[in-house]
Amino acid sequence: MDYLKHLKFITTLGIFGCITAFAQFPYQDFEIVESIPLETVLDNPEIRNTFSVWLEMINSAKKTIDIEQFYISNLEGESLEPIIRALEKAADRGVLIRIIAEKRMAETYPKTLARLDERKNISVRKIAVFSESGGVQHSKYFIVDNEQVFLGSQNFDWRALDHIHEIGLRIRHREYAGRMSKLFDLDWKQSQGNRLYPLKADRESDWMEIPVEAQEAIRFYATASPLGNVPLSFREDLPAIVELIDNAKKRIYVQLLSYSPSGKESYFGELDNALRRAAARGVDVRLLCSDWCQHKYEIPFLKKLVEQENLDVKLSTIPQWSGGYISFARVEHCKLMIIDDNLSWIGSSNWKRDYFYGSRNVAVVVEDKLMNTTLTKLFLKSWDGPYAWRIDPKKEYRAKYYGEKN
Repeated sequence: MDYLKHLKFITTLGIFGCITAFAQFPYQDFEIVESIPLETVLDNPEIRNTFSVWLEMINSAKKTIDIEQFYISNLEGESLEPIIRALEKAADRGVLIRIIAEKRMAETYPKTLARLDERKNISVRKIAVFSESGGVQHSKYFIVDNEQVFLGSQNFDWRALDHIHEIGLRIRHREYAGRMSKLFDLDWKQSQGNRLYPLKADRESDWMEIPVEAQEAIRFYATASPLGNVPLSFREDLPAIVELIDNAKKRIYVQLLSYSPSGKESYFGELDNALRRAAARGVDVRLLCSDWCQHKYEIPFLKKLVEQENLDVKLSTIPQWSGGYISFARVEHCKLMIIDDNLSWIGSSNWKRDYFYGSRNVAVVVEDKLMNTTLTKLFLKSWDGPYAWRIDPKKEYRAKYYGEKN
């Protein structure tokens, strides 16, 4: 591990906690969490990094940890290894741990799942049922003691801790944890079968609240996908996002890995049309995506958005790490939307058809001014920063290669 990575690793463990603690995001039970690629200027001192929050949550577990992840990719000497060890130590002290991973990705990254599955008190299942509708298990969350939840864009991947830009939330709320546990139990059951259980979400599910100082409460509700397989205590993610966009009055800021209305079988226009409607009524619409979005099924649609008044699109290119090329990393991977002055959406979905119609994803919609203000600051740091560049409708772009190099 080189010096910069070693320094980052020690910092994450809390050696410099005394320096950043004074500026920490003030909500103790509803916390924004970020991952910042090493050697970039994207860090926000008041926001804790993913490694510290994950380690704290796992070490606090007394009874149960339920983890649902797209995949788990560990590498010896990297920052995910202490997280895996913390899970093993939790199991050793009697914590019951259940893990669900997408079957196809488990075949790509089998080693750590097998290591965990061999441990007493840890059970691993691989889910394949979403492939029936052209999707995958794409959500990224875990639940500790049915009391607190982490969700967001972060995969259980060593790269997601040190080499990818990510946003997530740590929420301590028993009712919300209970709802997420029902979703996990559904997928735990579905991972043993060969069919999806048809479920109809509640389009008007109750807002939940967390009391905070200086105001009455943060209000939020849970969303999930795919359409038709969402428990009653959730709203469906796609209709919730469209409703937020359609009700926006001043601004809509969206930050994603990828965006495209081009579906495998048909045009997917719900989100594209909603953004256009907002821009047409004078809303300031900004869309920031990764530079992985230069394929022929993505870039033409982004060019068309730029041509509309009040609608701006940028791509983000995170520079490579000085220690060498890292596949599937050094990328903008956040999934968030900011609406006006007090509404936000944070989730795991990229904005393409299969993420909403075929894949398991989770998100929350939050009503809170401080959350909105903080996420706006995070967005604008990327939007106005040195890595973002505006799409030129007249320029030809070539798809970027981001996989393994031979």
